[in-house]
Amino acid sequence: MTKQPPSDDSRNRVVAVTLDEESIGRSGPDIEHERAIAIYDLVEQNLFAPAGAEADGPFKLHIGITGNRLMFDIRREDDGPVVAHLLSLTPFRRIVKDYFLICDSYYQAIRTATPDRIEAIDMGRRGIHDEGSRTLQERLKGKVRIDFETARRLFTLITVLHWKG
Repeated sequence: MTKQPPSDDSRNRVVAVTLDEESIGRSGPDIEHERAIAIYDLVEQNLFAPAGAEADGPFKLHIGITGNRLMFDIRREDDGPVVAHLLSLTPFRRIVKDYFLICDSYYQAIRTATPDRIEAIDMGRRGIHDEGSRTLQERLKGKVRIDFETARRLFTLITVLHWKG
């Protein structure tokens, strides 16, 4: 039995990410900081392969909210359109709400709480973030292949958008 060579994912990646300015809600410096780090980390290292377009990367990604849906507008590096996916916001609403509640607790705790309390809150925050990341991977299954770290960074960006409704 011959071993298949590993797939070349060097072109299956995002090289630029933008968020729809009309979709972004007001946020404080903590959220803006998370957003900037997530974009930087995402562009530095990711796996992002739209179904059927693997050979056409790298890609640019524009994320926004249109109506009651999350929009992933995927383009080639030269801005040529690849595909736009619209995902229902419903599976993300509770997770995002819980994530923001625990983030508020975390940011308050880092100013006044004991290290043990901060660590406990942070573990909860990471757990909710992981849940959102897995939900995103599930919702993109068959549409865009992403690894877990890419899903984590994308979920962070989704949380900073303005959730209508």
